[in-house]
Amino acid sequence: MTNAPMIDLRDTTKTYDDGPPALAGVTLSVAAGECVAILGHSGSGKSTLLNLIAGLDKPSSGTVTVDGTRVDQLGEADSAKYRRASIGMVFQFFNLLDDLTVLDNVMVPAQLAGMGRREARRRAVELLGSLDIDRHAQAYPQRLSGGQRQRVAVARALMNEPALLLADEPTGALDSSSAEDVRRLLLELNADGQTILLVTHDVQLAASTARRTIELVDGAVERDVVDDGIGTGQAARTPRTRPAGAVG
Repeated sequence: MTNAPMIDLRDTTKTYDDGPPALAGVTLSVAAGECVAILGHSGSGKSTLLNLIAGLDKPSSGTVTVDGTRVDQLGEADSAKYRRASIGMVFQFFNLLDDLTVLDNVMVPAQLAGMGRREARRRAVELLGSLDIDRHAQAYPQRLSGGQRQRVAVARALMNEPALLLADEPTGALDSSSAEDVRRLLLELNADGQTILLVTHDVQLAASTARRTIELVDGAVERDVVDDGIGTGQAARTPRTRPAGAVG
């Protein structure tokens, strides 16, 4: 048994061309089973952080380790395998395939990972039922509401039983009622043990969904606060000082 964190970044920096760092020496860790919200305005470094953890980009310096894998050392093919096996991703605009049914959309990750169609179908039906969207299994995404489509997207993200669920502005395109449904769904998933990293600019969503909030400003950690359960947050660690001139 290991106590290693699910996510572990060490002095991680990302720069593009000759500009200031988009991510500036970030060191942070997330334990298995945590639901952590990453907050920040546009340009703060949220998307860069997400891309590094997902293996979609590589740091200029420092390390990125997820579930024991040094993601920053993976080649392109191994990065794709890592995402299929270890990462589930939920996006603001769903990214569903309109020419496939709900059921077939959910099955795609498993089939890409080599699972047989029969087993993939069984797993997809099970997930759709657990997320209360099974009655729409044969519908096409464009016939569903935004909240329903996001449930389908969550089912797809969970298809390969990922160690980590990355939710990138998952309520950003939803009305208030649908957003509340997705918020409750994330809470239920985390209560069942799913590790979740929620990236958002919505302070209210972060506060009502995650017990820990990390705020990025100019590519560095400005605050890292854990909710103590009685309405007052406690600093999880001292934030790193931002380098002068850094931007997100």
